[in-house]
Amino acid sequence: MLKIPEFENIYGRPPRWIVAAPGRVNVIGEHTDYNDGFVLPMAIERYTVMAADISQSTTPRIYIHDSRAGDTAQIDVSKPVVKGNPRWSNYVRGVVAGFQNRGVRIPSLDVSLVSTVPLGGGLSSSAALEVATATLLEVVTGTKMEPVEKALLCQKAEHEFAGVPCGIMDQFVSVMGQKDHLLLLDCRSRQTDLVPMNDPSVALLVINTNVKHELSGGEYAQRRAQCETAANILGVSSLRDATADTLERAKRKMDLFVFHRARHVIGEIERTLHTAKEIRNSNWPVVGQLMYASHYSLRDDFEVSCKELDAVVEICQSIGIKSGVYGCRMTGGGFGGSCVALVKADAVEAISRHISTFYKIATTGDEAKGGIEATIFSSRPAAGAMVIKSESPIL
Repeated sequence: MLKIPEFENIYGRPPRWIVAAPGRVNVIGEHTDYNDGFVLPMAIERYTVMAADISQSTTPRIYIHDSRAGDTAQIDVSKPVVKGNPRWSNYVRGVVAGFQNRGVRIPSLDVSLVSTVPLGGGLSSSAALEVATATLLEVVTGTKMEPVEKALLCQKAEHEFAGVPCGIMDQFVSVMGQKDHLLLLDCRSRQTDLVPMNDPSVALLVINTNVKHELSGGEYAQRRAQCETAANILGVSSLRDATADTLERAKRKMDLFVFHRARHVIGEIERTLHTAKEIRNSNWPVVGQLMYASHYSLRDDFEVSCKELDAVVEICQSIGIKSGVYGCRMTGGGFGGSCVALVKADAVEAISRHISTFYKIATTGDEAKGGIEATIFSSRPAAGAMVIKSESPIL
């Protein structure tokens, strides 16, 4: 779903360049990235789009108008770019700084920005903004980056300017996603493998619970530490190198929580590889069962689910394969956000209505009381970052 920014209405002239980058959903492979494991995301049909032209201002700066937020940002490019306000501009600032650090001179630009990537649902709106910015600067300056270099530059921007210690999945799939393909990413080697998913009879449904629970006690950092503890006890560099058998034999040596965290990661890595194989075979019932198994593991062993995510999965189970749902799981870091469901394409509308109704009841106990509204959309695997319009670079 591409929505072109209203550049001409804002600046009074047509843009010289238009680029886009997608958000993503992770089909399976949760909390495996920082354990050197595998993930299986796809780009979604929701994009951040940037339109730009050389600024008519004499001040060396990038001026950005965000149509969705109704907000603007100015970035001084006459010197090394630093953090600033508004906060969302730091995703852009970090990418600009990354280009500056490579010796690229950034010209003054007028930019209009619009995004259809949902905010706060764990669908990587931040990575889409970073990758769109990098793609724009590539075409404006004539600086072509290798895809891995570009993704790592965007990841570094999020680490250093937004203060979010994200893994590599989001930026990689936003850069490298391809239509009708999932991206199997080896988080250790950074090698990617495209997994075809071009069966028109199935679609992926993204269900945003519109809930994000505040984390207390540093749950994310705690789980990373528990995974590292398990790896140390097992004598491996990361849980990628452990097996279910070696973990079981070492169970008495570790805290029960540490054991459960490791059991999820080891099982999830195996499930991710198994899922990729079954998607290649279009074996949708097995893919669905693997998705459910992933959710139960995240709920029970890794303990990062919540009642709203569990409610969506339970509703999908109640619908069942006969009525069009093969499988469902939470996606993202947890404690809220979104679920992803594998469904029959011809049943998307009926399934969406059913989930919407019963999710509201599940979160209130009474539909009439007006419960939480889920935001639901379907998507096929989409294309990664793209250039929609481009004139010759100016540098």
